Amino acid sequence: MQTLSIVGSGADGVADAVAERLDGRVATVRRTETADAVGDDPDTERPQAAAPGGVDAAVDLAPDGDWVASGVDGSFTDALDRLAPAHDYCLVSGFSRLRLPTVVVGDAEVPGDVVRRVDDAADLDPAALAAEIDDVEPYVTLEELVARVKRSEQADRAGAIATFTGRVRAKDAPDDDRTTHLAFEKYEGVAADRLGRIERELADRDGVLDVRLHHRVGVIEDGEDIVFVVVLAGHRREAFRAVEDGIDRLKDEVPIFKKETTESEEFWVHDRA
Repeated sequence: MQTLSIVGSGADGVADAVAERLDGRVATVRRTETADAVGDDPDTERPQAAAPGGVDAAVDLAPDGDWVASGVDGSFTDALDRLAPAHDYCLVSGFSRLRLPTVVVGDAEVPGDVVRRVDDAADLDPAALAAEIDDVEPYVTLEELVARVKRSEQADRAGAIATFTGRVRAKDAPDDDRTTHLAFEKYEGVAADRLGRIERELADRDGVLDVRLHHRVGVIEDGEDIVFVVVLAGHRREAFRAVEDGIDRLKDEVPIFKKETTESEEFWVHDRA
């Protein structure tokens, strides 16, 4: 799912204008009174309105099958995780502390990559932003990749889906300094080409029907997911072998560089190796 966060005066209007120009399923998320009440923190920001009657959540199902949920259960990341498998795009407005590609109106400092910064929302061209959104780093979940392979043309021949998830490990040993976060940078262009080559070569194996690899970049905190491998195959043995070879080849062949920050130091992992 391609995501774009827009912050500053006029952010809602910009998000609506960009959404009108996108082809595909589009979700928009904006600040509510509930989000204002819990503060501007990505761990506590909740982009849903309060549920009625003091309950934790409410779901309304429309006659056409669309649903709308409200409540105070879950973080912003939880909301994005739910949206990703079913949407091509997500436009977020009004949240200034999200680690997403961001358009800034004004002088606010944001943790995500700044795609564009202007003094006035009128200076933004929604058509240009819509054309560029496919170039920003996507928001990808394991569930989204599984949904993609299930839609494969050969899915009716599949009897197995195997997955691997790599995550940020806080410690190797009990006495180690705690790792607070990792930061990943990729060799632009080359990394994507090599990921694609690995996917194609694994998918060419007998019994393997579809392969999806994804490695996040940027800052990833303790406990968060880093990398996914998903394999659709006729049988479990082919699926398991392709998953193992997929993560091994990704680590060996794809130029992605890791900086580790612990409670006491910061270093590039390849320098230590």
